[in-house]
Amino acid sequence: MKVVAIAFGCVLVLVGAGAGWAYWHFEHNIRSVDIDRALGADRPARPTPTAAPSASQDTAPVDKGVLNFLVLGSDSRTGAENKALGGGEDGGARSDTAMVVHLNADRTEATVVSIPRDTLVERPSCPTESGGTTAVAYDVMFNSAYAVGGPVCAVKTVEHLTGVRMDHYLEIDFAGFAKLVDALGGVDVTTTEDIDDDLSHLHLEAGANHLDGEQALAFARTRHGVGDGSDLGRIKLQQQLVKSLVGKVSTDGLLTDPARLYRIADAATGSLVADTGLDSLPELSDLARSLRDLPGDAVRTVVMPVVPAPTDANRVVARGPEARKLWESLR
Repeated sequence: MKVVAIAFGCVLVLVGAGAGWAYWHFEHNIRSVDIDRALGADRPARPTPTAAPSASQDTAPVDKGVLNFLVLGSDSRTGAENKALGGGEDGGARSDTAMVVHLNADRTEATVVSIPRDTLVERPSCPTESGGTTAVAYDVMFNSAYAVGGPVCAVKTVEHLTGVRMDHYLEIDFAGFAKLVDALGGVDVTTTEDIDDDLSHLHLEAGANHLDGEQALAFARTRHGVGDGSDLGRIKLQQQLVKSLVGKVSTDGLLTDPARLYRIADAATGSLVADTGLDSLPELSDLARSLRDLPGDAVRTVVMPVVPAPTDANRVVARGPEARKLWESLR
């Protein structure tokens, strides 16, 4: 999220230098979904603003305050690139990765909460594009919400599960993630054990490893080559990858290389789906400026507390008191 916002913010600077065509290209790359219109008023309340706009000598005032995002990685999109990288068949998209990203009021700290896709939840009734609604479902996989109702149902299910309003929504597919990592020049991770997973096509020796985009995607998806083979083991790798990427963005001098910046912005916009509050370059630029003081080491990663589901040992459910306390802290 931060690298995309920074890239767009810098594109606006390039536009000022006469690159209006770049603005048009990236603006039209972004696809959006109107979450607010689809869900209406039956949602958790927005948090009360606790921080005034801030400004420094070299920037205009920036609106700050608590923000919560639902960030999804989808396991399928139409197209040969996604299928080659392990996506499903056409029309079979699911939320392979789900993270709630919480920004504190002054945007100096972030908490990333991973929701295991194997969590059994109550999926509320969701509006459909045809004007109807889906039926309420009980004890179903969390990632089924996206499969039956797309981004709108994914957001509604997360809000129903957490009691936390999702201010924004971002989604990226397999090919987009791989391209974004490649545009960044790859990412460094350190593993404590060898990883050999034929299903994700990831084979790494223990120790420090530099991953290209395809390897980073496999690293985020592997589960059979690490730990007990569960989704919780995969989440640990995803969180390590997120922190490594944030650290790279914070220290890697993105602003000094226009050509690289263009590749990053192009890779991101080509596969990004955002809510209508983040589907333009000015909106993403404002977000970028509000994140100027967020260092990589201020990003905390946690997993929603879970226990094995009583009805299925291969599934989990939210661990009542601990999960409630976690979500309450993000409201």
